[in-house]
Amino acid sequence: MMSLNVAEAGVLTAARAGDEAAFSTLVDRYRRELQVHCYRMLGSLEDAEDAVQETFLRAWRKRETFRGDSTFRAWLYGIATNACLDALARRPRVAPPQDGRPLAEVPWLQPYPDRLLEEVASNEEEPDAEVVAKETIELAFIATIQLLPPKQRAVLISRDVLGWSAAESAALLDTSVAAVNSALQRARATLRQHLPPRRLEWTARSEPSEEERKLLERYMEAAERGDARAMVRLLRADAYCAMPPSPSWWVGNWEIVDAWVQGGFGDDDWGTLRCVATSANQQPAVAVYVKRAGDTVYRPLAVDVLRIEDGEVGEITVFPLEEKLLEALGLPPRL
Repeated sequence: MMSLNVAEAGVLTAARAGDEAAFSTLVDRYRRELQVHCYRMLGSLEDAEDAVQETFLRAWRKRETFRGDSTFRAWLYGIATNACLDALARRPRVAPPQDGRPLAEVPWLQPYPDRLLEEVASNEEEPDAEVVAKETIELAFIATIQLLPPKQRAVLISRDVLGWSAAESAALLDTSVAAVNSALQRARATLRQHLPPRRLEWTARSEPSEEERKLLERYMEAAERGDARAMVRLLRADAYCAMPPSPSWWVGNWEIVDAWVQGGFGDDDWGTLRCVATSANQQPAVAVYVKRAGDTVYRPLAVDVLRIEDGEVGEITVFPLEEKLLEALGLPPRL
């Protein structure tokens, strides 16, 4: 890790003297990427926001302990990691799934809007592609690492996502290099066991192809028409659907759409749908609004985060489209 740069040193000197404005200037540039880090640790956007606030409070109280042995950024990451570990200590452990997949086993799982990721990628002062790498932000990865014990999770993220050395991770967690290496091996083994079978074949982040854009359009059109048969044709035969925080999950295109139909999909008496394309976790997503009988506007219902594979929808994770998520996605409250 690089040592403290000159610009940071000057601002930090003022912050140490009690200048809150200088401290805010110093930490605010890292707010979004620390939020992504805490999101990986906690799997929840709301909990990640709380953890970042706690990180900044702790950093302010400990500001005089920073000696410049590492970057200020790395120092903040260490504080953030420990804030997340404290939060995880208060949360019940997730048992590895027996029949389903992790997406259905993590009730607090929330999507992370791509518009927030873009703020990290556009940071010209310290651009960091690893922070927003597609393979470490997709929902399947986020859900699977929630199965790891907290310290294994911290080791995996610090070593395989942030690229820290074993010694740096050991110092962060107040443990030995041997313990870090052992935890990393166990964490990687868990990921191999529980990630979807074709996970290692997924491609890196790229702009949606014309075929993918058309598939997304057909998905939205089928949803708005309430066309169950058309929706079935868009899904892979072995497609998977989960609906956090509900533990329910379905495998198979007919099974998925049948469950939706039983819930009211395609029933005019239940309501009509309107869709808006968006994106989250470096995946295409569809915000769904519903207009009930007697209503004059379409109100937020859900957001479907999709994984497209070989020209078909292979995975759908459906989240309630609540006010905070709506705002984070930059979507209107009514249509």
